[in-house]
Amino acid sequence: MPAAPKPSARRVLRLFSLLAALASVPALAQNLPPEVEAALARAKVPREAVTMLVADADGVRPPRLAWRSQVPVNPASVMKLVTTYAALDLLGPAFTWSTPVYADGPVQGGVLAGNLYIKGQGDPKLVIERLWLLLRRVQGLGIHTIRGDIVLDRSAFEAAETDPSAFDGEGQRPYNAAPDALLINFRSVVMTFQPNRDGQAAQVSYEPALSGVGMQASVPLVPGECGDWRAALAPAFADPARIGFAGSYPAACGEKSWAVAYAEPRSYAVRAVGGMWAEMGAKLQGQVREGSVPAGLRPAFEATSPPLAEVVRDINKYSNNVMAQQLFLTLGLQQKRRGTPEAARAVLRQWWNERIGTGEGQPVFDNGSGLSREERISAAALAKMLQVAWRSPLMPELASSLPAMGVDGTLRKRTLRSGGAAHLKTGSLRDSAGIAGYVHGASGRRWVVVAIANHGSANAARPAFDALVDWAAQDN
Repeated sequence: MPAAPKPSARRVLRLFSLLAALASVPALAQNLPPEVEAALARAKVPREAVTMLVADADGVRPPRLAWRSQVPVNPASVMKLVTTYAALDLLGPAFTWSTPVYADGPVQGGVLAGNLYIKGQGDPKLVIERLWLLLRRVQGLGIHTIRGDIVLDRSAFEAAETDPSAFDGEGQRPYNAAPDALLINFRSVVMTFQPNRDGQAAQVSYEPALSGVGMQASVPLVPGECGDWRAALAPAFADPARIGFAGSYPAACGEKSWAVAYAEPRSYAVRAVGGMWAEMGAKLQGQVREGSVPAGLRPAFEATSPPLAEVVRDINKYSNNVMAQQLFLTLGLQQKRRGTPEAARAVLRQWWNERIGTGEGQPVFDNGSGLSREERISAAALAKMLQVAWRSPLMPELASSLPAMGVDGTLRKRTLRSGGAAHLKTGSLRDSAGIAGYVHGASGRRWVVVAIANHGSANAARPAFDALVDWAAQDN
């Protein structure tokens, strides 16, 4: 029987290198760290309701900790990581949205003898300031009176209009706003309450002014502590034709602002454009209405959004749901020429298989924001994507978009006992909570950390997540 071939020097060297690498890594934890176990016990969240993974960001060493990491779970807003990284990869950080504006008649003596058209193409950040600039550019064309109509084209997205209260019964919360090809100011109204010097009333200002909507100009002031000042106002927001208050405003509150979603979302853009055009001293002889841009009409100009890298920062730092859904539908529009949820899901599935692979199981995509009961992903799959992102040229854009622990965004008020640093996306629903991102180890290494709880008391598990991040940071 011939002797077995001797291993080559190169193979022996590779073996020793691997053993040395393994020896330099803390042993894989078979149990959760004691401080994490204790925090879960205090929160009354069973360890079987959480999934946790701490892995080397470069993806060349075994995980330090893997607990139920292959189990698909509802990630809540942590899912925004997938949507934003896929968008950075597919569209590029300098990608911008354009909102073309058209005029279909001549302009003479400051009068447009025809219609003005504004075509929405998914811009997630067409806030009031940028709408004002767009309409100011219209006036810069010499248009101060429009003899026809202002026509809003929302056809780029084919998403069904949804009931904003359907998800959690909180239809007046701006986070429940639905996506729209011409999304203006997140379909929200910001009210500012400012007590008068005479101490009798608080003036109420509104942004934007909505045409055809009565808005109460002041509310009575009352003495006493600020407390639950929103409830004290006894607001009446259900009537699309009126925003009012049956209560009063505590003087001790000083100036406060309150953002609410408008009661009739579909008419918001029409009312906001009409209200601002009038506020700017311009005239409209027709009406603001929905419609389509006539075929062959060339734009007079195009308003351009901030770059994708800036939009991604807003989405992740502040967990903006409607901006994430705008981006999700934009992926379908740009890659499949259809601004539908089905097209967006197909784009993400294809991208995931090509960039991340199928070994960890493909996530279940719904609307890309995490404001969903259907979306699913495992800690292992999410960690693998974060490792791929860490090694990519887009790592700075993604990492800098995540809330910095104890510094900004949704983690501004959460700090690590160890004093360590981390950039992590947070997520929270009624029965799901989590964090995922990058932790800076005391040793100089970088770790990917994923922790998600699916349980009736999931949000009580946040101290356990913070304890895990602290444990990951203390790696020397």
